[in-house]
Amino acid sequence: MPLVKTHFRTCNLCEAMCGLEIKVIDQEIQSIKGDKNDPFSKGYICPKSMALQDIYNDPDRLKRPIKKVNGKWIEISWTEAYDMAVEGIKKIQKKYGNDAVAVYQGNPAAHNIGSMLFSSSFLRALKTKNKYSASSVDQLPQQLAAQWMFGHIFTIPIPDIDSTDYFLVLGANPMISNGSLMSAAGMPNRIKALQSRGGKMVVIDPRKTKTAQAADQHVYIRPGKDVFFLAAIIHEFFEKQLIDINQLPKWMIGIDAISNIFKRFTPKIAEEICGVKKEIIEQTAADFIAADAAVCYGRLGVSTQEYGALCHWLINLINILSGNFDKPGGAMFPKAAIDIVGFMSKKGTFKKYNRWQSRVRKLPETNGELPVAALAEECLTPGDGQIKAFICSNGNPVLSTPNGKQLEKALSELEFMVSIDIYLNETSKYADVILPPATGLEIEHFDLFFNNLAVRNVAKYSSPLFKPEKGMQYD
Repeated sequence: MPLVKTHFRTCNLCEAMCGLEIKVIDQEIQSIKGDKNDPFSKGYICPKSMALQDIYNDPDRLKRPIKKVNGKWIEISWTEAYDMAVEGIKKIQKKYGNDAVAVYQGNPAAHNIGSMLFSSSFLRALKTKNKYSASSVDQLPQQLAAQWMFGHIFTIPIPDIDSTDYFLVLGANPMISNGSLMSAAGMPNRIKALQSRGGKMVVIDPRKTKTAQAADQHVYIRPGKDVFFLAAIIHEFFEKQLIDINQLPKWMIGIDAISNIFKRFTPKIAEEICGVKKEIIEQTAADFIAADAAVCYGRLGVSTQEYGALCHWLINLINILSGNFDKPGGAMFPKAAIDIVGFMSKKGTFKKYNRWQSRVRKLPETNGELPVAALAEECLTPGDGQIKAFICSNGNPVLSTPNGKQLEKALSELEFMVSIDIYLNETSKYADVILPPATGLEIEHFDLFFNNLAVRNVAKYSSPLFKPEKGMQYD
């Protein structure tokens, strides 16, 4: 009878960090299930976990470098691929300057230990200001608020969902995402537990999401107007004297200024702009304060809008002013085994904003990167500093960033492009050379970033399940 081997690992396809139990016979996967003994996910998994097997076995997946010759792709050696990439990059920078080379990092870069450990050194070696990533169409406003308020882009307060009594959610769908910038494997079970102990989840969202369907109260709001709802909540804190200013932390300064700022943001005015009835705003503020432990949480829907950074400043203010900051059941800072904040921190870290701007629209840099919405125009607009070469790592920005048609045109006109990817896709097809790394079940894994954003302090190392095929390379 063939020997069944059991492999335990953390799924690295999203932020949730679900524990997996994988059964293998003769190098063939028999099953992928949730690990019931994993103390973080407790057996919960979502359908994405099955994709680890699909990726590993996918016949379309690239395993050797390929280059484009007369419009056709041919397989080449790693030596030729590296030489081609290096020579192409150096040639462009020598001719046009360092900033003529742009680099984009996609979301999977944060889920791969090789990318996490070495990408920063790679970016520094390029010495270009044209750095882009998926962050600017996702969470940069939230990180900017954390940087300005708490000193670092990763000092992000996380909802203590397992202890809270009142969970106020804006622009997020954690029932599906299992948390985002809040790693919380098995979020549906955590929300059920919240409601079972008498707690309440209130969702403010213009869409009827899975989270809204599970909520005790779903309040519709006009898209992009969350800032007025949040401002009116803070107005109520002061106007109705729901908070005791004398009990606020001594490190808080400028309380009088805060109070004055929000005097004019009444629930009545907020109702006219955001569409939420003033009675609901008033009741939400009162219920938030009345709860033994409450936490306000916002994500993509309040990030990718005109007032994204302001929304997250207000969310942090609500948690702080209500006395629910850095306390059980409120917004807390995880203590990960590997403290990337301490590891990354340098003097002046909080100043990483608007140190330079994009060439065409003068959009500000944030934490060393420019908004990816500016990438295409920086390639297409002639003049000094025009992007002439592009390195795309772990991403498909033609599909995942604004104005994909414009970006396609831009990529087609570049003088040189390198793609680090395991697929020939809508973006990588414009590259001159594609470098495919080993990935998924072939590599070891440890979540350097997401343990710093988890609702529980956990640490788990995953060894490789399979050896890469001969001739494959790691990130």
